[in-house]
Amino acid sequence: MQNHFQFALALPEILLLVLTVAILIFDAFSKSKDRHLTFVFTLEALVAVAAVSAVQWSDGVAGTTFYGMFVVDPLAHFLKIASYIAVALTLVYGRQYAEEREMLLHGGELYTLALLALLGQMVMISAGNMLMVYLGVELMSFALYALIALRRENVKATESAMKYFVLGCLASGVLLYGISMIYGATGQLDLAAVADIIASGKVETLPLVFGVVFIVAGLAFKMGAVPFHMWLPDVYDGAPTAVTLIVAAAPKLAAFALTLRLLIESLHGLALDWQPMLLIMAVLSLAIGNFTAIAQTNFKRMLAYSTISHMGFVFLGLLSGVVENNPAATGQAYGAALFYMIIYVLTTLATFGLILLLSRKGFECEEISDLKGLNRRNPVLAGVLLLSMFSLTGIPPLAGFYAKLAVLQALVGAGHIALAVAAVMFSLVGAFYYLRIVKMAYFDEPEGAAVPLANGVLPHGLMSINGLALIVLGVMPGGLMALCVHAIETSLGF
Repeated sequence: MQNHFQFALALPEILLLVLTVAILIFDAFSKSKDRHLTFVFTLEALVAVAAVSAVQWSDGVAGTTFYGMFVVDPLAHFLKIASYIAVALTLVYGRQYAEEREMLLHGGELYTLALLALLGQMVMISAGNMLMVYLGVELMSFALYALIALRRENVKATESAMKYFVLGCLASGVLLYGISMIYGATGQLDLAAVADIIASGKVETLPLVFGVVFIVAGLAFKMGAVPFHMWLPDVYDGAPTAVTLIVAAAPKLAAFALTLRLLIESLHGLALDWQPMLLIMAVLSLAIGNFTAIAQTNFKRMLAYSTISHMGFVFLGLLSGVVENNPAATGQAYGAALFYMIIYVLTTLATFGLILLLSRKGFECEEISDLKGLNRRNPVLAGVLLLSMFSLTGIPPLAGFYAKLAVLQALVGAGHIALAVAAVMFSLVGAFYYLRIVKMAYFDEPEGAAVPLANGVLPHGLMSINGLALIVLGVMPGGLMALCVHAIETSLGF
């Protein structure tokens, strides 16, 4: 008899849950005000889980367990390891910020909630069933709601948490309704079984299309695409910056994985129905994201609208994968979208990490004017800022340039030449507000008294490596791109 409970496949998730509970119990009895040991144990837990995932990936561990509800494949290993790195960098960058704002005074919830959110993201990445999809989304979302409201005395943070909670619950309900429509039409919740039934053509199309509409809406909310973007600027601005980075980085990888699992792996037979939706949302995201970012004076809100525009590029990559009778081009297009998402997360870690390192007790480096004269105070951080802004703009030889180029090549290869031209034009609009940041950091006089910069070898060293990675992956992108395409082709069957 087949063993449907191969717990070894879910070893990273099981280990992370056990370690998180252990850290939570340790922290409950800790009398330390700065929660230093809790921070160290959290990083060690991430290293341990990353080691397990890396060993499983190198050994070719793959398969399904729990009656097909949990999937382990190269794509899952790849995105999980990327998520571990993103969470670890986030916690290192935000350590001093959280300590100075007494976010750790009453407990190390920042760390344990970040690990629980990561656990939800891992479930999303490995979801092989629509019930697991919803379970992962809710586990991640509830941890993020609590994180945003962690500074209970801060009215702005509490308001952001309430907005995110209300809109997030609405989006979860929309996603769940779409899942119910798919289940009603096919009688299946298993993603592979749904794909087989759609391919057979023995199912009524109308309820499936309705289900796809609601599922795409729920996914667009998690990705932050127009017209489901309204939560993004308020949450990015209102949440403590350390939490903003937790929301902005790793969850985007999980949301992208969920989009691949649902739209590409399960509902690819309905691609002609969801492709126009992605097209409209991509163009609107590029337009609204870039033009609205120009008017922002708050750096975090500007980065929020920048995120919206970049999700438009990701959607362009996904919709260009709908190519008939050309599986190689399909895999290349989805691989380009995955590469773009990885580079976006890497750049987001650098930009929000800079805000964290530049912020001090009593001073939030949140206004664009706060970056004036940065090169005179810290040339290294100014250099990382320049690399990040140039990468987001798409200036060669940085990683962001190759990411945009790969998506544009996929668009042209799929015959969407007008879309490729529009994407280039909107990128030129985005160049204005990115280069404005560089101009302030290098050519403007600083306003007010100089604010002392954060100390610490570890965060500054990792920030330098983060910036260097943008150059290396731009000059030599072939390895990561090949890895993305391989993960897509071996995991999704293209």
